[in-house]
Amino acid sequence: MKKSAKPRQPAPAAPSPKAAPPAPRATDSHGSSIDERFEAGKALRDTVARASHAPWKRPADRGDPIALLQESDADRLPELVPIRYGRMLQSPFAFYRGSAAVMAADLARTPNTGIRVQACGDCHLVNFGGFASPERNVLFDINDFDETLPAPWEWDVKRLVASFVLASRANGHSAKDGRTAAVAAARSYRKRLRDFARMQPLDVWYARITAEDVADAVPPEVADRLRARVNKAMVGNSSEYDFPRLAGVVGGRTTIRDAPPLIFHPEGAHGPDFALMMDQVFESYRKTLADDRRVLLDRYRVVDAAIKVVGVGSVGRRCWIVLMMSAANDPLFLQVKEAAASVLEPFAGVSEYAHHGQRVVMGQRLMQPASDLFLGWVTAPNGRQFYLRQLRDAKIKPLVETFDEETMNVYGKLCGWSLARAHARSADVVGITGYLGSGDQFDEAMGEFALAYADQAELDHAALKAAVRKGTVTVTTDA
Repeated sequence: MKKSAKPRQPAPAAPSPKAAPPAPRATDSHGSSIDERFEAGKALRDTVARASHAPWKRPADRGDPIALLQESDADRLPELVPIRYGRMLQSPFAFYRGSAAVMAADLARTPNTGIRVQACGDCHLVNFGGFASPERNVLFDINDFDETLPAPWEWDVKRLVASFVLASRANGHSAKDGRTAAVAAARSYRKRLRDFARMQPLDVWYARITAEDVADAVPPEVADRLRARVNKAMVGNSSEYDFPRLAGVVGGRTTIRDAPPLIFHPEGAHGPDFALMMDQVFESYRKTLADDRRVLLDRYRVVDAAIKVVGVGSVGRRCWIVLMMSAANDPLFLQVKEAAASVLEPFAGVSEYAHHGQRVVMGQRLMQPASDLFLGWVTAPNGRQFYLRQLRDAKIKPLVETFDEETMNVYGKLCGWSLARAHARSADVVGITGYLGSGDQFDEAMGEFALAYADQAELDHAALKAAVRKGTVTVTTDA
């Protein structure tokens, strides 16, 4: 559906981003023993009680969430912005997925211990899943790092737990069941982080969650379906399976198929100037890869490129898919995704990387146990910044909308485990474990916060619906 747009009121100005403290490093802990760091973390309870994380109440001076979202519209492709809001309109959980900027502003008002990690920045349960490592092992991990930045560790945990309540409500589960899944995620994070804090740094670095680890954790019937999906994903090359769906030969030319409004070639995409520009872009991108990856990339040539709409919060950002072919006509699809400033920057400080594509790549490499072979970054001739990776490499998306209460609870434990591993790679987490302790005070506080913030997300979703009715937001529903 479409509604006519009216001029929107400017959103309240966000605070100017401050300079970020240095990125967290394990070497910061040198000079103090593990026991000393643990006790220092424990002492933080006196100034930031664990129960203080539980409340969420809308501040009287909280800005208009819709106006805050619209601040970024001017930098997006205008014809795609209505699709973004159309997707967010579908449910409170869909709104939540697309409103990381709103929650970042809210999280900045909540208590935190001052301990920073490399944060995901958009840590909701759909941004976890399976993918193949370069060694062709299927791992479970965080898989979206567009907003990554050094920030308080609590922010990732709070965004994660609230997502479980919203997803549970979307599936028709009770409030108690949603809270149980949120607490399970927080408890898993606390216990796994304690384990990682006791491990040697190299052991933490090599730790990973495999497909078999996941299969062992879920009910038997779910494990059987999971193994079948893993086997299907690992048969052959993902690009080989994508090729007949996304591309074909038209008039003797291999090209990506247009499927507007979600996949399309912008004007001039088949002209010689565009081809020259792509050659320049890939030559620059190539320099961000390790030498062995350059050798591999050089075995392919760029054949075609088109814009592809992805996700919810990313809709409107320039996201391309690039079709490459080897000398034997083996396909390879790369995704070229625009990178803008993290939504955390106004509150956690600007990135130490001037290039936001590099910010994403470095954050991903730091948080993931293994990253995509072709992960790199580039600046386009028009000055826009991008990062690149394979479009799909045996990626396995969790079918959250099919989860029953038990599966949601188990999935919460897996996500908490994965987040703990990611945080433990980027910082000395002994202080966090000292703060969290062995009791369930923080876990229960996260359950209460998740319920309260899920209520806030529902109110914000209602505000979007009201803006659509008034005509201040234009929406388009896509297939």
